[in-house]
This record gives sequence, structure tokens and C-alpha cells, in this order.
Amino acid sequence: MKHWHIDQMDWNSFDPSRVDPEIIPLVKAASVVEKNGLDYAEYLRRVFVGDPDFSAAAANWAVEEVQHGDALGRWAMLADPSWNYEQAFDRYRASYKIDADVDASIRGSRTGELIARCMVETGTSSFYTALADATEEPLLKAICKQIAADEYRHFKLFYDHMRRYLKREKLGVWARTRIALGRVTESEDDELASAYHTTNEPPGMAYDHQRCIAAYMSKAMGFYQPRHIDRVTAMIFKTIGFTPHSRLQKLASSLVYRLIQWRRKVFRKQVQA
Repeated sequence: MKHWHIDQMDWNSFDPSRVDPEIIPLVKAASVVEKNGLDYAEYLRRVFVGDPDFSAAAANWAVEEVQHGDALGRWAMLADPSWNYEQAFDRYRASYKIDADVDASIRGSRTGELIARCMVETGTSSFYTALADATEEPLLKAICKQIAADEYRHFKLFYDHMRRYLKREKLGVWARTRIALGRVTESEDDELASAYHTTNEPPGMAYDHQRCIAAYMSKAMGFYQPRHIDRVTAMIFKTIGFTPHSRLQKLASSLVYRLIQWRRKVFRKQVQA
């Protein structure tokens, strides 16, 4: 069951005078990625054939993901009345598809797949927390807080199933680390770049991955604060089997924050070029 419903949000609380224009393109892009959750659910259903408990949980997860997209899309249309969420999603679906016709995880094992899902939920939970902290628009703040809470529960869902499969598949710490870091680096792949293109650029404009990922990341990375990155690294450490909230994790958090600031500068230069 959903933990909240889109109609429970106070849509009359929307305040256009408090909308940050830098956030609107990110919300538009996020809305279509979230709404695409049903495709991922089909992929997971095929990967986890024979595990009805996880399959049922994944199906419910997808329903919540779609609601995230619908809530963000509805807000974006308030912030930009000229924009159409459903049309943008249709464009996104036409330009980006995941291959759900599989009989095994692309991560090499079910444990690996669940590690990858943990990384995704780590990223989304921190992203929506960062947006909630950054925005002064009350409706978006409330939406992002609800979504961030959902994404953290989703992390725990995938983490608990990962621990269950880990007992069978015996994936070592370094193998888990490789999968986790590999999935983190995929944040700059076509999923987000294509989402940015189809939600923020005109239909006649040709898609350019580097231009779109630079435009997206140069905005998104600016909203992260050290406390958000500390939470990210703690969740990553927990997933791969290292001790969270340790000296090593704090060091990693500091280094990752510096890396993000440096990468943001690189992306901003690309946008301005």
C-alpha cells in the first residue's frame, strides 16, 4: 500500500513567487524518470522469477515510483504552465528504454542487482532531501520530503533482500564495492541526460548526451550540502559491508563532497562554452 497519496498534498499551497528557476528543469527530468518505474518493475520481475515475496514488493515499489513522477510532474506544470508532463513522458519513452527482456541480472547475480538498486535509492533519497532543503516553495518542499522518505524505505527494502541473497551467493566485500561504485558512475548515463533533453529542450533539437548531462549535473550538484553527502556515503558503506559513521566513512564523505564540487565546476564550464 502507498504510504501517502498524491491527492493528500496541499496543492493550493503552491507559491509561484518562491519557485527557484534552477530547480524546475531538475523536477521535470526527475518526473519522467520516476514515472518509468513500471519498466524497471518488469525487469526485476524477470530477474527474480521464483521469488514471489520480492516480486510483490517490487510491484508495490513501482506503484510508488510512478506516483513520485505524477506528483513532480503536476508540480512542474504549476511552475511552468506551458509545459505538459504527459507529452514530455511520451517523448522520454520514445527516446529511452531499458531492456526488460532478460532472464538474469546484468549485475551478474541477484545480490548484485539488489546492491545496484540500493545505490539508486541512496541517490534518489539524498537528491530529494537536498531539493527539499534547498527550495523555499512550500508545496515542492512537502512533495520532496514525502518522496525522500519513500526512497529511504525503498533502500531498506532492497537492502533487506540483499542480505537474504548474500547468505546464498556469498558475494565478497570487494565484489560488492565494485558493483556499487559501478552503479554510482552510471548516474551520468543516458537515463538522466535523455530525461533532461526530452523535458527541457524543444522537440526539434537534436539530442547530445554531453550537453544534456552537463546541463543537468551543473544544476543538481549545486544543491548538495556536506550533510547530504555524509548520508550518501554512510548508506553506501552499509550496503557494501563497511562500517558506516566511522572515520573512514567520514573521510570518504569529505572526499566525495570535494569531488562533486569539482565536477560541478567542470560541468558549468561545459554549459558556458
